[in-house]
Amino acid sequence: MCLPFLYAKIRVSGGEEMRKGQTKRVWTKEQKLEIVHKHLDEHISIKKLGKEYGIIHGMVSRWTKEYLAGGEVAFDPKPHPGNKFAALHRSKNLSEVERLRLLVAKQEIEIARLKKGYWVEGAGANKEYVTGQDVSTKSLKK
Repeated sequence: MCLPFLYAKIRVSGGEEMRKGQTKRVWTKEQKLEIVHKHLDEHISIKKLGKEYGIIHGMVSRWTKEYLAGGEVAFDPKPHPGNKFAALHRSKNLSEVERLRLLVAKQEIEIARLKKGYWVEGAGANKEYVTGQDVSTKSLKK
């Protein structure tokens, strides 16, 4: 019995093959602009550009729509939303308002944890999540 995930190569949309462990290609702002301008200014078809650059033609189409809607700014890197309190947690000199916001966020997390019926015992490597029946639900020890 052959399973598709056991092959050394993985098929991605567009018929292109990637080797196992290979990362997706990341396109820079300049590369995207070059491809979009070739399509808009030189009237080269999206499918032809896709074959030329080894990219799915739907991606070129999406970039073109984004460029027409927002201009060059559409290709600027967008910040990751992430945890807005992560920087506050590590900062030593917090303003009073930032310190209180961090405290409120930590308390909201603790309230949600208690509503689910477990709490934290220990700290650092010895931290454990304990339920009301005194049975460990998740140990963070490795």
